[in-house]
Amino acid sequence: MKVPSAAISRLVTYLRILEELEAKGIHRTSSEQLAEEAQVTAFQVRKDLSYFGSYGTRGVGYTVPVLKRELRHILGLNRRWGLCIVGMGRLGSALADYPGFGESFELRGFFDVDPEKIGRPVRGGVIEPLELLPQRVPGRIEIALLTVPREAAQEAADRLVAAGIKGILNFAPTVLEVPKEVAVENVDFLAGLARLSFAILNPKWREEMIG
Repeated sequence: MKVPSAAISRLVTYLRILEELEAKGIHRTSSEQLAEEAQVTAFQVRKDLSYFGSYGTRGVGYTVPVLKRELRHILGLNRRWGLCIVGMGRLGSALADYPGFGESFELRGFFDVDPEKIGRPVRGGVIEPLELLPQRVPGRIEIALLTVPREAAQEAADRLVAAGIKGILNFAPTVLEVPKEVAVENVDFLAGLARLSFAILNPKWREEMIG
């Protein structure tokens, strides 16, 4: 069964809501409450969860700690992932300083091709030449944050794949060609702004876009 990518994004939202509820000492919730917080319908909540199993009880709802644990498992957040950043320009440096990676993601490498950046200290480590990537990845790094210029993105992605990277969070404004066993998630700021401008000008479509 194919799971829509939008459903995965909503699972992340549900998980955040559950974490907030648990922090407030709330032990039980419902699809209606999750829906209200996530700004979707209760039907959508139940449908999204049904892709992976049955987690609630009719008339009782969901046990917050249990559903939180199950969603963390589904999303692969019940383990620690090793990350690296390739491209230590302004965006890469800003991501290196980002404090919100949480307990499931750990930055373990920083790479660039610019000799002037090599050796610069960053977040408990140093920026290393990209040539060292094959030595650093095995057993330590599974996911790469790719923040290089568009014209350098495909070559950098090829190196990441060859080094054994399993997933790429791509900030370069281009479509990467990678083997099917390598997962790619694109972060496209301009596309996001375009969706926002469309939503502002076409409010009647907004609910359908979000759902």
